[in-house]
Amino acid sequence: MPAKSAHRFIGVTTWIFDLDNTLYPPHADLWPKVDAKITSYISEFLGVDGLTARAIQKYYYQTHGTTLNGLMQEHGIDPHAFLDFVHDIDRSNLPPDARLAGAIRDLPGRKFVFTNGSRRHAEDTMRQLGIDHLFEDVFDIVASEFVPKPARRPYERFLEAHAISAVTSAMFEDIPRNLEVPAQLGMRTVLVVPDTRGDHKEDWERYVEHGPGADGVRFDAVTHDLPMFLEGLAARLMPVPGT
Repeated sequence: MPAKSAHRFIGVTTWIFDLDNTLYPPHADLWPKVDAKITSYISEFLGVDGLTARAIQKYYYQTHGTTLNGLMQEHGIDPHAFLDFVHDIDRSNLPPDARLAGAIRDLPGRKFVFTNGSRRHAEDTMRQLGIDHLFEDVFDIVASEFVPKPARRPYERFLEAHAISAVTSAMFEDIPRNLEVPAQLGMRTVLVVPDTRGDHKEDWERYVEHGPGADGVRFDAVTHDLPMFLEGLAARLMPVPGT
């Protein structure tokens, strides 16, 4: 990591990570499994075919922040039943990530997961990765009263719940728009951009660095390799013995 980039993170005492496609790589098969179950839920609940369900799913996701929020707003569904269904997936193909675990462990300060998913999904996934013991807590969609990122209120609720100062925090996310509010609040922001393998994002979710349509959000750092980025960051921020 360049010293210039690391300098921006001096004074950070709280490290906040999104879960899906951030703490695990997007070419893992977890999100496609969840995504498929969301489509199945809509198809069954609304009595529509798979293609129609898929279109409804993506429309609600884009307009309401999450498909769940759209289903709650438009159809009054039980969010707990929805979360239990869509997050009941097989995680056995996701290997433990010792390198990621070591890099997170070496960061100085508190660590949290902040997700639009459920606590159960986060904890099961973190356990599979071998990183669950490294985090103080998970702030999930239930804790945010089902108001998802990128709305401002979930971030404020998270900071209040854990007595965290935004200006001494850093947020890691894979979706650019979910970093707009953290940047406004004074957090350092890191966009985790996937490599070309198995990027499951919609076109409007993807990071565009240059040219027409480039994202208006500016980040303190962008990385294609989260473990490598965190290793470099921890090395730069680690106190020098004897100082």
